[in-house]
Amino acid sequence: MKILEVNNLNLGFKTESGFRQALFDINFALEEGKTLALVGESGCGKTMSAMSILRLLPKNARITGGQILYKKQDILGLKEKEMQKIRGAKIALIPQDPMTSLNPLYTIENQLLEVIKIHQHLKGDEARKKALEALEMVQIPCASERLKSYPHEFSGGMKQRAIIAMALACHAQILIADEPTTALDVTIQAQIMKLLSDIKSQLGTSVLLITHDLALVGENADEIAVMYAGRIVENAPAKEFFEKPNHPYSLALLNSIPSKRGETLETIHGQPPTIHQDISGCRFHPRCKYCFEPCGNEIPPNFTVGENHMSACFLNQC
Repeated sequence: MKILEVNNLNLGFKTESGFRQALFDINFALEEGKTLALVGESGCGKTMSAMSILRLLPKNARITGGQILYKKQDILGLKEKEMQKIRGAKIALIPQDPMTSLNPLYTIENQLLEVIKIHQHLKGDEARKKALEALEMVQIPCASERLKSYPHEFSGGMKQRAIIAMALACHAQILIADEPTTALDVTIQAQIMKLLSDIKSQLGTSVLLITHDLALVGENADEIAVMYAGRIVENAPAKEFFEKPNHPYSLALLNSIPSKRGETLETIHGQPPTIHQDISGCRFHPRCKYCFEPCGNEIPPNFTVGENHMSACFLNQC
C-alpha cells in the first residue's frame, strides 16, 4: 500500500532575474513499511522535494503544479492548521545536521516533552513516561539520567538518536531522513542506519532516505529514485537498480564508487546546472557520453525497462 505519493510536482523560485523552475514533474511513491532512497548530487532538488512534502519552503518558493498524497489525501490543499496535525506527528523530519538541530538552552527532556504535548496532548507523568520510552527505543544508555542532559553533553550520534526519538514519541508513520549520517564517523553512521532499519521492522514505519551515498543506499533501501537537476531520471527496486542500472547518470554514479583499492574511479565531466541555466531536452545531455540527436532537443519520456523499473533516456528506444 502506498502511504505517500508525489505526482507531477513542479516547484520554482522567485529571483531577481524572474521565476526559475527548480523541480520538474517529480514522481515517486513510498510504500508502507518500506524505505525509498532519493539519490543524487548536492543541489539536484532532493531536499526541496522533501520540504515540499512537509510544506516547509522558503518564502520565495512556489509550488506550481502536482499533488502530494498522504494516505490518498492531497496535503497541498490543506490549511496550515490542518497541516500542523500531520507535520511532526504523522510525517517527521530527521534533519541533516544533528549538531544544530536541538536547542542548546533546553534539556533533552524539555524538548521531547514539548513535542509530546503538542502532538500527543499528554502532560505530567504520562508525558515524561512517553519521553523516556522514546529515548529507550533509540537505545540511548541510562535513558532516565540522559533526559536531564543538555545537547552539548551528547555526542553527534546521540543527538541524532534524540532527534529520532522525537519522531517516535509522536508515532510518526513516515520518517524523512535528510542525509541522516552527515558529520558522523563511519561507525556511528552504521549504528544510525541500523537503528532506522530496526524501527522500520518493529513499528512498520516508512522511511524516505535522502542521500548522495549509494553505498548507504545499497544496504538500506527497498527502492531507489535517482534525481538529476530537478528531475527523476530513474526509479527501480534497489536490487534491480544495482544489478541492471539503466540511465547514463545512474551508471556514472555507480562507477564513481570505490570498489577495489588502487582502482581508478570514473568521473562525471562538467558541473550540474544551476536553476539559472536553461537546458533544452534531457537535462543530463551536456555531461552525457552517450548523448545523440534527440537528447538536446526533446525531454525523454519514462521508458519501462523492467518490472517497476523506469528510466528517462532515449537510448531505450534504440
